[in-house]
Amino acid sequence: MKIILVGGGKVGTALARQLSEEGHSVTVIDTNKARVEQIVQSYDVLGVVGNGSSIATLSEAGIEDNDVFIAITGSDELNLLCCMFAKKAGSRHTIARVRNPSYSHELDFIRQQTGISAIINPEMTAATEISRLLRFPGASKIDTFAGGRVQLIKFALTQAHGLDGLPIRDIPARMGCDILVCAVERGKTVTIPDGSFVLRSGDLVTFLATPDKAQQFFRKLGIPTAPVKNAMIVGGGAIAFYLSQYLLENKIKVRIIERDLARCDYLAEELPEAQVLCEDGSNRSFLLSEGLGSAEAFVALTNMDEENILLSLFASNHSQAKRVTKINRLEFDEILDSFDLGSVIYPKYMTCDFIVQYVRALQNEAGSNIKTLYRILDDRVEALEFTVHEVSPATGIPLSELHLKPNLLLCCITRGDQIIIPRGGDTIQLGDTVIVVTLQHGLHDLRDIVAGQGSARR
Repeated sequence: MKIILVGGGKVGTALARQLSEEGHSVTVIDTNKARVEQIVQSYDVLGVVGNGSSIATLSEAGIEDNDVFIAITGSDELNLLCCMFAKKAGSRHTIARVRNPSYSHELDFIRQQTGISAIINPEMTAATEISRLLRFPGASKIDTFAGGRVQLIKFALTQAHGLDGLPIRDIPARMGCDILVCAVERGKTVTIPDGSFVLRSGDLVTFLATPDKAQQFFRKLGIPTAPVKNAMIVGGGAIAFYLSQYLLENKIKVRIIERDLARCDYLAEELPEAQVLCEDGSNRSFLLSEGLGSAEAFVALTNMDEENILLSLFASNHSQAKRVTKINRLEFDEILDSFDLGSVIYPKYMTCDFIVQYVRALQNEAGSNIKTLYRILDDRVEALEFTVHEVSPATGIPLSELHLKPNLLLCCITRGDQIIIPRGGDTIQLGDTVIVVTLQHGLHDLRDIVAGQGSARR
């Protein structure tokens, strides 16, 4: 597909790399000449120096026969304007990043009135993920499928959990819980396990289950399942704003620490039920005096990664709080793995995942076959939710007879109101949604899971 990408920042660069590696023809537009040259030299993409809202610049980039237009500059208004012009100039699909909370309740209206295909708000998405973690604090990461009816949950396995040395196939009988282990991270190795795989203490285990079954499983392991009752948030930006709204709606007490007085006034006015404290969040004595030791959740959301890391490490030494750490830079995730930062949130990854999911869905002749896409375990594993629109080599055959590609696990089938953890005798049927976890990147269609089948890209 021909894709034009306006904005060559961190997200733009990550998207250019991802989309070009998936075989798309990508053109990057940015006003910064050095930035464009860097991206063009690093990846197999074209570059245009100019303003993405200029018709002349769009024409130079080939807007007339463009398939997908993506605007992710630092300005919401410019992104919307670029998409409007691109739509008028002939682009079939347009995607805009819009981050300002002032627009949060108007996104559907904006999309309808402008004809923009999709709008992504990474801060709102990040806040939603954090709120899930605080409602289920035993997990280090939670991704949802089937409208929230199925969850993919990551946690660290310890000796106290009693699963060390247990083959995965024995978990349902031992624990009395219908869950499916989908991926295991052991050291630097990630495995899509079969039933004979033996768990070890220290493993990072990702499993799939309904919310009720997940809670039952965690209770059997002795892992807390009750939502936190209070949260201390350092940093009063957009994510903190959205997160506080979610938490307050769920009767969770919120304290926000923000150093900017004007921002504090805004937060206090918009979130009257929250306690807003105007202070430098890196002031250790202040954090302790305000009850860090008794906090059930500590969320580091400042604009500086280094500060968030130090705050999270400090909180780990002075409290038993569930910790969530926001990281903006995408380049150092391997280094960060060596720190105990609790749950780490990458808003920029969320933007990339959303857009890659959208683009892949457009490539199938049957329409939006990919319903959900998450890249997990440091981007080494993809978890995808497919909608079955048509008969294919993957449908109507018992799973025990279906020759799946290696390093791939079919985890769940959703059929109407029924959630099926599949066994060998189950089949995929028309109308189902199917969840797949794989080490292979770039699946576009359900038929791609079957060995010997080519990609369904168009």
